[in-house]
Amino acid sequence: MENVLVTGGAGFIGSHFVKRLLEAADVDQVTVLDALTYSGSLESLGEAFLSPKLTFVHGNICDADLVHKLVERHTAVVHFAAESHVDRSFLEGGTFLTSNVLGTHILLEAAKRTSLHRFVHVSTDEVYGPLIEGSATEQDPLRPTVPYAVSKAASDLVALGAFITDGVPVCITRSSNQYGPGQHPEKIIPLFVTSLVKGLPVTLHGRGQHVRNWLHVEDNCAGIELVLRTGVPGEIYNLGGGTDQTNAELTERLLRLLGADWDMVRYIPDRKANDLRYSMNWSKAADTLGYRPVRDFDEGLAETADWYRRHPERWAPLRRDPSAPLAQIHVPRPQAGDVS
Repeated sequence: MENVLVTGGAGFIGSHFVKRLLEAADVDQVTVLDALTYSGSLESLGEAFLSPKLTFVHGNICDADLVHKLVERHTAVVHFAAESHVDRSFLEGGTFLTSNVLGTHILLEAAKRTSLHRFVHVSTDEVYGPLIEGSATEQDPLRPTVPYAVSKAASDLVALGAFITDGVPVCITRSSNQYGPGQHPEKIIPLFVTSLVKGLPVTLHGRGQHVRNWLHVEDNCAGIELVLRTGVPGEIYNLGGGTDQTNAELTERLLRLLGADWDMVRYIPDRKANDLRYSMNWSKAADTLGYRPVRDFDEGLAETADWYRRHPERWAPLRRDPSAPLAQIHVPRPQAGDVS
């Protein structure tokens, strides 16, 4: 098919996507560009380094010279690299704007000078803001609330602007909440699982009434690959999982999986701007691309919990020091790709 540049390919979703691409017979080369911040890990790529198709470049999407050199050598870009943790965004709003908006702009500026086949910009359902009822379609206005969602909505508009004004073949995917093996333990499912494994209580905001739609990372990656291959430039595709859960319902499932009771749950005041409900209509991706999430939620959740039980070496150091970059733990650093 092509040579694909994957930004943020050492992150949770990006690393799963890279492994998927490497299995495709018509993909000749996959280059990962990742800054290896606290949420990126060479361990997440793991056995992917055995593939002769993979090149890893340690660098930042805000490095314009590096980005231009890389983009011109590829026929497609899949852009995952982003700051993504809501709680951190309240404290580090400038970092989120720099990475998510300026970084996207720099990538698109490089793309304008090439003949890319596709530029897939990976976004989130949170850009639609909270919905008390109904489900957002791709035509609905953006109403983000928290700084993370604001930065992603802004980057979406930057990407669409590059398509309209310069013809960059941009497609946008907006995914619901992700889960699966290898996610950083700042996110709710790995945070609760690793806390319960350690015999620590978990905390619920409010009464756990917030509703989220859960999508297994492999289903999301399958949808993103469909957009990469057959998406129409200028179009947006919602990728949902079809499994809505309140945080209390999710907690009940995790307690059962870990053999714990509700006495391990502590209720804390709700955080500011904690959107009550997200919901997307993903019929467009289903009807036009054949997108179908296939992973059963209970089965996927059990497999995910079991992964964290079996791999404490991947998360225990981060639980001791949440700011520690996972990339520096138990990882022999490969030689970076030559971008001279």
